[in-house]
Amino acid sequence: MKASDVKQMKSLALAYIGDAIYEVYVRELLLERGTIKPNQLHQAAILYVSGKSQAKVILHWLEQDAFLTEEESRVVIRGRNAKSGSIPKNINVQTYRYSTAFEALIGYHYLLKNEQRLQELMSKAIDFLAE
Repeated sequence: MKASDVKQMKSLALAYIGDAIYEVYVRELLLERGTIKPNQLHQAAILYVSGKSQAKVILHWLEQDAFLTEEESRVVIRGRNAKSGSIPKNINVQTYRYSTAFEALIGYHYLLKNEQRLQELMSKAIDFLAE
């Protein structure tokens, strides 16, 4: 996929792939840590992949002026402002929009093949949530 295509892609499409990539990253991490019982895996994964957790991470990054690049901030804003047809019942609209922004940022770097930055972002998200 060309960079120009990714940069023009709708935020909800970026979030769609970003959600999947982050979920796989978290699941792999949990397996590496030795969590093997299905219920334990699920409960541990929720800590990292829930909309509330993702929103918490992106809000933290936005508070740190120098963490996100200008380009990343634009992707986050686009993701936050994306209008979705439905919102899950267990999360408020604002939290859902920020979690979508987080997923859009992950999807953006994944599709651009910015593997180093993608790994850095996902690792920092996990570290922040584990605190």
